[in-house]
Amino acid sequence: MKNAIVIRHLAFEDLGSLTNVLKQQDYKVTYVEAGLDSLAEINPLTPDLLVILGGPIGAYDEQDYPFIVDEMRLLESRLASDLPTLGICLGAQLMARSLGAKVYPGKEKEIGWAPLELSNAGIDSALAYLAVEHTSVLHWHGDTFDLPINSTLLASSAKYQNQAFSWGKSGLALQFHPEVTASGLERWFIGHACEIALTSGVSVAKLRQDTADYAATLEVQATKFWQAWLASVFAPEAILVG
Repeated sequence: MKNAIVIRHLAFEDLGSLTNVLKQQDYKVTYVEAGLDSLAEINPLTPDLLVILGGPIGAYDEQDYPFIVDEMRLLESRLASDLPTLGICLGAQLMARSLGAKVYPGKEKEIGWAPLELSNAGIDSALAYLAVEHTSVLHWHGDTFDLPINSTLLASSAKYQNQAFSWGKSGLALQFHPEVTASGLERWFIGHACEIALTSGVSVAKLRQDTADYAATLEVQATKFWQAWLASVFAPEAILVG
């Protein structure tokens, strides 16, 4: 049995659609709660897969949230060793920062459903399953990052250039949220109520309607994406079927 260590910053931002894929592939999934559990005790080289999920804090906020230092340490070791590592939203920003890139507030918040624009490298990767002709994805961030040197840009959106990048053979950073499910997002609408209310052009009603329109398709396509990405990391010779 393979093991996946998942660092979670909010109880309701979990693995979502990735959960069943990992179970089907015989992973033992262990959540580690940032701010509660000791991240310093994680051996960065031990997990078969390390996942760092999203959250409302900044990747540069270690003065207020000291556990960010431990997350950076984990990522620096994992990425230097090219071990399977996935970052989503805040996790992607932490990956970018650990690789020497700048993370900073964006020009506007990007909250809601919108398609991805894949680079040529993205089209040739597992992200092809999330291309605009297949699905829209959920965006939910206010910060952004510069592309790390020697990384490969995989996807952009209409509002932000850097939406996904790969590092080496085994590192993947996703600014957007392919993991979300329709039922799971109802918890987001509660937990992020203040942010929704304070963001112009965003409402629970609109988010819920768009979720009803897009989430089911995303769940199908995201399952294919997760399977293809894991295959590319652990069996690089695997052929992706679009």
